[in-house]
Order: sequence, then C-alpha cells, then structure tokens
Amino acid sequence: MSWGFGEGCTASLIHDPADVIAEAFDQADDRDPGRLRPWLVLVDGARHQLDLIETEARHRNVKIHILIDFIHVAEYVWTAAHAFHPVGSIAAETFATETLTAILHGHADRVAHEMTTRAGKVQLTGTKRNSVDTCVRYLTGHLDQLRYDIALKKGWPIATGSVEGACRHLIGDRLDITGARWGLAGAEAVLKLRAVHANGDLYAYLAYHHTREHQRTYPDQHHYQLGA
Repeated sequence: MSWGFGEGCTASLIHDPADVIAEAFDQADDRDPGRLRPWLVLVDGARHQLDLIETEARHRNVKIHILIDFIHVAEYVWTAAHAFHPVGSIAAETFATETLTAILHGHADRVAHEMTTRAGKVQLTGTKRNSVDTCVRYLTGHLDQLRYDIALKKGWPIATGSVEGACRHLIGDRLDITGARWGLAGAEAVLKLRAVHANGDLYAYLAYHHTREHQRTYPDQHHYQLGA
C-alpha cells in the first residue's frame, strides 16, 4: 500500500493499511503541526479504506476533507451511459458529459435519482439495469465525498493522478525492473529508502543512520560526536 500527500509519500509491503494510513497522518502532522491548512484525502471509494481513514482522523482529533477520485466516478458514469446508449455513440458521450458536469456542480444526489427514474422509464433489465443500479449505489453511498463544487472553489485537486504517478515512480520504477527478484524484507527496505529520498529527507536520514550505527557499534562512546 502506498500514500502520497502534500510533497511527501510513504509505502509498505509488509504493514497493513491501518499502519500505512497512520504513518501518512504522522507525516502530515510533521508538515503541518499547527494544522493551519486544510487536510484533503483523495480515495477510490473503498469502504474499508474510508473507515480506517475516518477512524484515524477521529483518534487524532483532526478535521479532514475526503473526496472520491473523480476518475473513478467517471468510470461508473460511463458504464451507466453505455447501458442507456450504444458504446461509441454521440448519445452516450452526451449523457456522460452532462452527468459528470452535474456531479462536478454538486448535484450527485439529483443525478442518481434521475438515473434511476430514467432506467425505469426505458425498462432496462439484466446487466444494463445492474450497471445503472451499481452507479446509483456508488453515488448515493458517497455523497459526502462528492462535493467537487466545494473542492474546485477552494482550488483542491479532485483526482489522484499525481499521487498514482508518485506511486509508479516509488514502486514500479524500482521493484518492477526486468530480472528483479525481491523478498519482502529487502523490498520493504528499498521502498522506505526511496520514500525518504523522494521526500527530500535523504541527507537528514543518513546523518541519523550514521549516528545510530556509531552508537550501536561503540555503546561506550555515545557522548562523542562523529568528526566526519
């Protein structure tokens, strides 16, 4: 699991999502200890992930703003569009464009109601009706996380493209190279080091690492400072 936030990122292959989320909150606290800036969390809508995020925020007594990645919403809407209209048709494109525009303006609840009403009028059945119902459930189940009108007004991002790009750089560009073979311990160490480097903390970490290694090797000389 990997997370990106602000100018920082973190990742882990061995820790569970709750631990990674807690680490992300730790680093956010380090970057904004006074909590003077709005904390925005972009997710894909997975219920378990949302529960963990909200639990961690309550535990820390920090106010967060959660948004569903707009690209994920668009995928559901396009599936519904193809239930009403042929794939590749102008009608499907118009439906998706108008629906997504309405959602961007904060009308996800109205969109879901109109979609259900329309499906009933044209008597959709089978997989097409299931596609529409799935989209409606997704929208109505995340209304609080679909306030793109507020996000755009405040200048917040509404998609996770930059975060996913950072994840590809952090993980894929190193662990997925041709011929690589990884054990969990080694891969975890590499990910942590890459995250430290990406966050601009490499030299501070190396100074800390060298000091700790010196203290471990020479426990009776811990009060001396390294000369170089």
